Amino acid sequence: MSLAEKINNDLKQAMLAKDKRKLEALRAIKAALLLAKTGKDTSSGEIPETVEMQLLQRLVKQRKESAEVYQSQNRNDLADEELYQASIIEAYLPEQMSEEELLAKVKEIIGQVGATSMKDMGKVMGVATKQLAGKADNKSISAIVRQLLG
Repeated sequence: MSLAEKINNDLKQAMLAKDKRKLEALRAIKAALLLAKTGKDTSSGEIPETVEMQLLQRLVKQRKESAEVYQSQNRNDLADEELYQASIIEAYLPEQMSEEELLAKVKEIIGQVGATSMKDMGKVMGVATKQLAGKADNKSISAIVRQLLG
């Protein structure tokens, strides 16, 4: 079952359950998918799975950043709503790697690339972001690469 079909089914369930908060998060995903489907990358009308994962990660990141802004302005009611939506969207992403798994994988990639210093960070990040797409966010990958090469 494709991501769009899962979202549509969950939308129906949320409507039947009258769950307005979940419905709002699901509609945001559906809207983003529709925008991506009409974009220039999808000539066949189907969205590649990698693009779907990047899209979902971007939506989660936006929600978390908004929540941080709201918390800094003492608007915890709005921050809670953003974090709730982020948790709903994260449910459609593959399970994220643990810190230990990520560290081991980045060490392996550094060995493959032959990186020795911070000058090689770009090479490592290029390979790591492709291999770990959907499994870890680029911010944590970058932090580990800096730690290991620095």
